[in-house]
Amino acid sequence: MTTTPIGHADDSRLDDYRSLNDQAFRRRYEGDELFVVEGYVAIDRLVESGHTIRSVLLAPSRVERFSSHLDALAARGIPVFVADRAVIADVVGFDLHRGVVACAQRRPLRTIGELLAGAHRIALLEGLNDNENLGAIARAAKAFGFEGLLLDPTCTDPYSRRTVRVSMGEVLNLPMSRPAADQWTDALREVRDAGFEMWAMTPDPDADDLWSLAIPDRVAVLLGAEGPGLTGAALAAADRQVRIPISSTVDSLNVGQAAAVTFAAVTRPR
Repeated sequence: MTTTPIGHADDSRLDDYRSLNDQAFRRRYEGDELFVVEGYVAIDRLVESGHTIRSVLLAPSRVERFSSHLDALAARGIPVFVADRAVIADVVGFDLHRGVVACAQRRPLRTIGELLAGAHRIALLEGLNDNENLGAIARAAKAFGFEGLLLDPTCTDPYSRRTVRVSMGEVLNLPMSRPAADQWTDALREVRDAGFEMWAMTPDPDADDLWSLAIPDRVAVLLGAEGPGLTGAALAAADRQVRIPISSTVDSLNVGQAAAVTFAAVTRPR
């Protein structure tokens, strides 16, 4: 048997999945140790990522689609639980229409030096407080060959369930680093000292046109939150300020869209 049936919502083996929409409870339960992934593609990426998986929970109708992973997970001693949708709904607190969810252990984030070593394309994120935007940026970064994310201390949790889901699990395969609360300015300086040209993305009409720039060998793209954008300190730390030219009838791009356009431009054939 490569799956284990679960018949009751009060089974303690499902404790990792309780009350997924209760953010306060999940923060207490997961801490800095655990995270939850939902959806086939995101769990495919989880399996590939090398994170330690604690368990997988499936609805009966999802077992066949997941069957390609069952033997490998069994060989690693990872339980795959199967429960009726009603039981899953009682556990997680809502109708989990995807019917597939997993719990895994977080990995320690890398040091900045480890993140920068050997990399040529990285993204620096300041004040990103929206999980979906962070997920979209991570997905675009992976799609266009960016090699890591450096998050400032105020960024949202890259392991949040929504971030992982929106990234389609790609955030799990991106090296990440986050400096201590008082070290963001030092972190930006370390990026420049490592030989990266830092581009601060901004809608400022006086900034350099993205499409007019030569692409340096090592580039760090600096992105801020929607609304406030980058801080003055971050703009000052950058080698240049860069804008994406758009129609004058549109105010701006969503930061996830702006990231994707910029990453594509940076990695286009020279």
